[in-house]
Amino acid sequence: MPRQSEHAKKVLVTGATGYVGGRLVRLLEQRGESIRCLARRPEVLGKRVADSTEVVYGDVLLPETLDAAFAGIDCVYYLVHSLGSTGDFEAEEVRSAQHFADAARRAGVRRIIYLGGLCDESAPPSPHMRSRLRVGQVLRSCGVETVEFRASIIIGSGSLSFELIRALVQRLPVMLTPRWVSIQAQPIAIGDVVAYLVAALDLEAGESRVYEIGGAERMSYVDLMREYAGLAGLRRVIIRVPVLTPWLSSLWLSLVTPLFAPIGRKLIESITTPSVVQDTCALHDFSLRPVGVREAIQQALRNEDQLFVETHWTDAFSSVKKPVWGGVSFGNRIVDSRVLHASLSPEEAFWPIQRIGGGTGWYYGNSLWQLRGLLDRMAGGVGMYRGRRDAEVLRVGDVLDCWRVEVYDPPRRLVLAAEMKLPGRAWLQFDVEPLENGVLVRQTAQYDPVGLTGLAYWYALYPVHQFIFAGMLRGIVREGIRQSARHKEFDDAAVIPKCE
Repeated sequence: MPRQSEHAKKVLVTGATGYVGGRLVRLLEQRGESIRCLARRPEVLGKRVADSTEVVYGDVLLPETLDAAFAGIDCVYYLVHSLGSTGDFEAEEVRSAQHFADAARRAGVRRIIYLGGLCDESAPPSPHMRSRLRVGQVLRSCGVETVEFRASIIIGSGSLSFELIRALVQRLPVMLTPRWVSIQAQPIAIGDVVAYLVAALDLEAGESRVYEIGGAERMSYVDLMREYAGLAGLRRVIIRVPVLTPWLSSLWLSLVTPLFAPIGRKLIESITTPSVVQDTCALHDFSLRPVGVREAIQQALRNEDQLFVETHWTDAFSSVKKPVWGGVSFGNRIVDSRVLHASLSPEEAFWPIQRIGGGTGWYYGNSLWQLRGLLDRMAGGVGMYRGRRDAEVLRVGDVLDCWRVEVYDPPRRLVLAAEMKLPGRAWLQFDVEPLENGVLVRQTAQYDPVGLTGLAYWYALYPVHQFIFAGMLRGIVREGIRQSARHKEFDDAAVIPKCE
């Protein structure tokens, strides 16, 4: 049985920018653990964690960056994955795990805690699940005690599986479902997954072990859809179709859900075999009793009703495979910059900028933005369905539709880096410059084309860009003025006349 250790532990967390890792760090902070996080971009993660949490640079693909991060560590969490990768991601995951395991052994780490995936090992696993199992084998074979959790479908606000189910049920009154939606699983709430990970810190020392974890009941994806529809008060018709390959399914999902094709394909491939708990050791070795599907969905719905989602599956930078630009010759950077004067304070001018995207939209030409997103999804890109984590506040590293926040410095600057498919690199920047009589709001689009294809792309869309960018800047300033007027009306109405 788990027990509280008598000595304080120093814990290292990898994957802290991800969906599970972000919530794990928050819970470890609440427990008062001494935490160090390994990140490829410490400047991003540093803004998401408590001041007491140490963030250091490191990359599991670069073994020379790991030894300093592992110094003095007792327990390590391995929550790294390559779900958004293309190419030979299996070899990349095994190489990353080997580097991590070697560093843990050299540092004298007491325990590795790893979250993998649950599948029927007697059936041929998908490449993604095969990779997850192989990573567990690499970690267990390094000589450091390893606790591996194999989880079934994870249900929670912002989780990949929940986003898929929610989008399908919300957007499709009639659903044509392929055979894979009937495969049995054992869905587990994100809160229970994180609770297992934390409880593993307090296990008594022993041999490496594997725990299969799932919720209180077995259920297929189609059952999950029906359960969600019932709880959300929606009537849906589900029609089974005999043939729909994972490739075709992924294209279909990319058009109607937040998943883009490469992610959808890996997800579908990973659920074409059952993921139910066969070994119940977790129920004996831990006092945790996971909730059922209904309660897991209700918890997720309660969080979805809020504007803020604690973590989201798109938070991890590995959720999008970045192009490798090494050796690529870019053309001269193309800059489209425009400015408007407004009689506003910097805070008033920046207010609509920090709310851009998601449910707010882009202040002009939203249908054109959606068309661009649809075309991107059809090409296997991220599209416009990802939305944003919070309707009001941004942070560096946040996803914002087809962009990611690169710089967030309110009320001065917001820089977005494009994550849609492009023959080059692109950024969208907003600056607020204070003046004596108001502000200048500057909007700058920057594009680094790759060769003639990149240049052809830019100039083919040049008239559309001029139309959208000019309208967007006017819309931002107009919204700032409207918001300022609303605040002024509110302040005037709040003034109580003095009685004589």
